[in-house]
Amino acid sequence: MRSFIGLLAGVLGDEKPVLNSVLFLVIEVFLVATSAQSVVLVGMPGVGKSTLGVLLAKELGMEFVDTDLTIQTREGKTLQEIMDERGYLALRDVEEQVLLEMSFHSTKVVATGGSAVYSEPGMNNLKRYAKVVYLSLSLDALRGRIHNYENRGIARAPGQSFESLMEERTELYKKFADIEINCEGKTPQQCLMAILKALK
Repeated sequence: MRSFIGLLAGVLGDEKPVLNSVLFLVIEVFLVATSAQSVVLVGMPGVGKSTLGVLLAKELGMEFVDTDLTIQTREGKTLQEIMDERGYLALRDVEEQVLLEMSFHSTKVVATGGSAVYSEPGMNNLKRYAKVVYLSLSLDALRGRIHNYENRGIARAPGQSFESLMEERTELYKKFADIEINCEGKTPQQCLMAILKALK
């Protein structure tokens, strides 16, 4: 966008300084209005994306969206039912469509499913409008929270272990994240404060 501004200024030339100034002002206002004000939360199942998403949306006065719930509403099935009937890759395909179709006409906090990061087009769409916050937690802590791994609707290859899944996804979370918040040993309120501080 900045290079586009420079190109426009070059085309207009120095003989139209007033028009140039107005153009820059209008575009700067546009940049502020459409800057990455929304927030997208990514991370492993059980890390607390939905819980923190609600708290963060309330604190920031934004709309809250849970993409897992969006998928279930759209398909009329639970995530596990989609996987049982059509396979885990089908669930990822539906998830990608939800990410690509998401509108950011108003600012929002988005809690994504743990597998959202498998979709590069989907994540790139989110990053155009939002800061991506990766909520991290140790394997042991996550295991203590996940008691229904086999039927939770986690988009994974058949037989894939939780440890293997975490190892596979962690690299992708870090790839797309603008901010990483370590939630180890923190209460939801402490995690919320850490996110708010990092967003400033």
